[in-house]
Amino acid sequence: MNEQIKSETFHGACPHDCPDTCSMVYEVKGGKLVDVRGNKDHPMTRGTLCVKLKDFHDHHANPDRLMYPLRRKGPKGSGQWERITWEEAVSEIGNRWRGIIAEHGSQAIMPYSYLGNMGLVQGINSGDPFFNRLGTTVNEKTFCASGSSTAWLLSVGPTGGVDPESFVHAKFIVIWACNSISTNLHHWPFVLEAQKRGAKVVVIDSYKSRTAKAGDWHICPKPGTDGALAMGFIHSIIAQGLVDQEWVDKHTYGYPELKYRAADFSPEHVEKITGVKADDIRKFAKEFATAQPSVIRIGVALERHAGGGQAIRAVCALPALVGSWKHVGGGLLQMPLWDFPVDWAKVSRADWIKPGTRAINNLRLGAALTGEMKLDSPLKSLFVFCTNPVIQAPETNKIVKGLKREDLFTVVAEHFMTDTAKYADIVLPAAMAGEAEDMMWSWGHFYFTYNQKAVEPPGECKPTSDMWRMLAAEMGFDDPVFKMTDSELAAHYINWDDPKMAGVNMEYFKKHGYFKIDVGSADTRTPHKDGKFPTPSGKVEFLLHDAKNFVAGPFRAMYEGDQDGSPVDPLPGYIANREAPETNPERAKLYSLNIISPKSHAFLNSCYANEEHKIKAQGEQFVLISPADALKRNINEGDPVRVYNDRGDFTGVAKITDDVNPGIVVATLGYWRSLNRTDGSVNSISSDAHCGLGRAPTFSDNLVEVSRVNQPAMAAAE
Repeated sequence: MNEQIKSETFHGACPHDCPDTCSMVYEVKGGKLVDVRGNKDHPMTRGTLCVKLKDFHDHHANPDRLMYPLRRKGPKGSGQWERITWEEAVSEIGNRWRGIIAEHGSQAIMPYSYLGNMGLVQGINSGDPFFNRLGTTVNEKTFCASGSSTAWLLSVGPTGGVDPESFVHAKFIVIWACNSISTNLHHWPFVLEAQKRGAKVVVIDSYKSRTAKAGDWHICPKPGTDGALAMGFIHSIIAQGLVDQEWVDKHTYGYPELKYRAADFSPEHVEKITGVKADDIRKFAKEFATAQPSVIRIGVALERHAGGGQAIRAVCALPALVGSWKHVGGGLLQMPLWDFPVDWAKVSRADWIKPGTRAINNLRLGAALTGEMKLDSPLKSLFVFCTNPVIQAPETNKIVKGLKREDLFTVVAEHFMTDTAKYADIVLPAAMAGEAEDMMWSWGHFYFTYNQKAVEPPGECKPTSDMWRMLAAEMGFDDPVFKMTDSELAAHYINWDDPKMAGVNMEYFKKHGYFKIDVGSADTRTPHKDGKFPTPSGKVEFLLHDAKNFVAGPFRAMYEGDQDGSPVDPLPGYIANREAPETNPERAKLYSLNIISPKSHAFLNSCYANEEHKIKAQGEQFVLISPADALKRNINEGDPVRVYNDRGDFTGVAKITDDVNPGIVVATLGYWRSLNRTDGSVNSISSDAHCGLGRAPTFSDNLVEVSRVNQPAMAAAE
């Protein structure tokens, strides 16, 4: 009689670049991961998983996974590989690096990572100690939230802001440049609960996203004009006598100067810039001020144009002007990262970075690899992990050109043979979340979430933490951090003495799986009712003195050197797009359409975009275009179209819709070049220019043209 195999369960934490950081449950039978489900006990994520993660156990078992270390044996990008051992891989990496260091110095090597995994042990910053010990170039990681973080820190300081669970108490909710239903799903029920209680939900976005359609009021500014819109709201709040003067006098700095600047942004003037009706600007200002508590949820897309940083500074002023911070559920939510007691000094070991070390921004990888960026020592080696820059970074054609250099030694740690990995010299097979221990902070709520190792990695896959240990040994580093276990590292990176940890320890996490840091109850939390902002003045700072542009520490291994350092405008304001018909008419003669490239509903950046069932759920790469723009170009519904500018191109299927206004097209990102109709993706057309603050990207500040592709030519391309 066969004895039934009993199942075991383990605590899980979604590792991905998402504010929700879902608490999960791994179910294991006979050493095999058979199910991954949401943890019903978690107060924020409540047992549900998004469409990306709902079959996470099958993702672990994907037959296309990389299982063994590989060495390139043909031309770069040819797909010709030979299997090697880990010992051979690590030895070759070490030998190549020693040679590079001897000839060019250690800064000729650069790590390159992002939030493919955001765990403290396995994710984006996990390699910081090793590479800082090696003395490499510092990788400045600013794909998202860096511009908003700089603006936030300058305006209100390192505060976590409003608890997302407190939104249930709000009466006027603004979702600004965030498609919550697709990218912040587990916050949406709190918004809906508030809506049921009578709250008004306003979505500000430049096209009709899923979330915009679900709100009570969609305000649709032209791309990149959010700063003008926010300044218009400020003007109208002041003009209508809606300022909470007592709170402003006590808890803000620079109001007279802000008032003077806002005088230039009358609703009629702002309507000309943004396309938003002047009466709607006045209406919003009145309702935001009077329907208290009012609250704003800032999305990462708000920073993605030339004036994004300044726009966010203006948005930060709005709750302060009307006293929203006085109320439970009132104020502003950017990301709660700033309240988490993570010991970033231990995570990154910036003390190992030598003075004068250079930092290279990850958005400018193509320029750095091709010689466009003038470097005192050229990059000779790249180690890529937790990201796929050939899809996610701007100017991807330039990146591919750089990766093809025969004198560039590239190592990629990955789950699959991505469009970046195929240009590597060495490919290392990485473990997935259920196969390695980790600890997650969140940029969308106040919970630490613990991830237990549930199963052994398949084949010869290894956690990234193992890679750093092996490479440290190869390079002769015997520092204690390289000898810690994953469990020890997870504990090492948390400041347990911080009052917000409330006396818990790792044993608590191993028993419960998550812990909400002690920031007060969501039903009573008013972090800034009486001001007490962690700024130099202790107030919301509308006015700055001698401020310099910077990237916040966690985005650059806590390194304080080689910052941008350019002067910051003393006041919030509006900076026009670099690429728009109104500001760049000569370029618009060639490329007349603004493109917006939001995240895809069924992919997580480029993760899952290689899996057939996820592609089926998301649909083929599409291009949303207005009826008027389609008619001008003789484009019909379902036609294959080419989207292009002088940086590159990609193809997709036309979807003619009123969800976008004339002059705008929308194409979601994440699709792999190698799986598209032609060898291009959305970021082929994206500029690598930075927004005004935090060296953030300008993905929403690009002009393109769209043309119909002849069906026979497209069929041949397929």
